[in-house]
Order: sequence, then structure tokens, then C-alpha cells
Amino acid sequence: MPRPGNAPAAAHALDVLTLLSHHVAPLPASAIARDLGLPRSTVYHLLAVLRDRGFVVHLGEERRYGLGTAAFELGSAYTRQEPLRWVAGTILSRLVQRTTHSGHFAVLDGRDTLYLLEERGAGQPSLVSDVGVRLPATLTATGLAMLSALTPAQVRALWPSRHDLSLRTATGPSSLTELRRLLSDARRRGYAIEDGFVTTGFGSVAAAVLDHTGRSLAAVGVTFPSSEVDAGLMGELAVEVQQAARSVARHVRGTALVTHRSPR
Repeated sequence: MPRPGNAPAAAHALDVLTLLSHHVAPLPASAIARDLGLPRSTVYHLLAVLRDRGFVVHLGEERRYGLGTAAFELGSAYTRQEPLRWVAGTILSRLVQRTTHSGHFAVLDGRDTLYLLEERGAGQPSLVSDVGVRLPATLTATGLAMLSALTPAQVRALWPSRHDLSLRTATGPSSLTELRRLLSDARRRGYAIEDGFVTTGFGSVAAAVLDHTGRSLAAVGVTFPSSEVDAGLMGELAVEVQQAARSVARHVRGTALVTHRSPR
């Protein structure tokens, strides 16, 4: 499909954002230029403009570029109007009603879990995982569930060293070996769990929403007081979040949100 001849810069800028959105890790400018078939000078100019507008962030030490907060805000505005959000919200509401625990719908954004939906269970306390909140993906059940669908190389690109891992409490993965074990367990079970990684005294269980290729698009989870959930009940909650994630996936697979056009 030919480009409009009167706005090549706009088309190229959108191509840059689209390319960055399709990669888990930030990209160097050379890779962006190569993948889009553009001169490096053009790419650096586009990145400078996008960075000034907040759509792109520059990671100086790594010499890489990733999506910025303005891209998130624009995506959030779309998400608020997108029927899929209401589909996920309905499924989440049913999950909360069945389990009586607080539920979450989140996506993976770089190293972070970004919460798009949150519904508190009746009588349950407020949690830090509100809409728009970001938490280290390695500490959240939703994040671990989504990360378990990545390849080892993708995980290493995000966390090349144990020093890149973050902790909020006295528990959580503090080494790459421990992180790999958590992801292996989540992959084997089909769901992820955390206990006290985000908030002491609270645990979570979550399952990833997968597209038809097995790529993780989002995750559904519930959070509960750890003292109220034993091993048996944990298994029941795991079944509930897996069913909810599969239900969301069935709707996602029928939408354009999972139809990715290659940058031209």
C-alpha cells in the first residue's frame, strides 16, 4: 500500500512507534533504521522529536529507545473506549464475584506490570495495584505469568544482571536463578503465584492471556490475604484465573488488537 506523499515524516514517526510497541525490550537506533529501511540521520531526527513529545524515552547507558509515557497515555485513552476493555471488565467482575477476592487485568510494559483494570472484592482492603500503577513485573503474579511466555533470551534482555531486579519486601526473586525457577514453575503449571512479593501478608495468583501464537498479551489475576488461602483453595483460584484468561483470549483473538501489521 503506497504511503501518502504529503506526510512522509508522520508515517515514519508512526512506523517507529509501531516497531517499538512490537518489541519487549528497547531498541538501538541502528536496529530501528535497519528494520524500517530508513537512513540513520532520519531515525535520529524522528526519535529526537518523539522524545521531546514524551512518546519515546532514551536509555542513555544502553543507547536504546523505548516507548514513553505519552504513548501509554494515548494507549490508555484508546483502551478506555475499546469494547475489549469492557469484555475484560465483565470477565474480571465475574471472577471477583466467584472468588470474593480482588481482581486485576494487566499488561507487560518493559520491565513493569501495568494495571489496566482493578476490581476490589467485597470487604477486601485496598491494594497498591490500582489502574495505571506500575510495579516490577518480577514481583507480581500477573507479571510472572506474562514473563513465563517469553523466551529465555527475551528475559535476559530485560534483566541481564541480578542488580536489575527490584524488591519491595523481604521476599521475591533476588537472583536470576530464582527468577528463572519462578518462570519455569509458572510455565509448567500454566499460572504464576507470589506471596508477599508486593505487600507483606498478601498473595496473588494469575494466568496469562495468550494469542493464537502463544504470545502473552495480558494477564488476569486475583489478590488475597495469604492467611485465608491454603494449598487447596490456591488450586481452585488458579483454575478460576486460568478460565478467565482463556475467556479474555477468545475475545482478543477475534479483534484487530492481535492483528499486527509489519512496519513498512
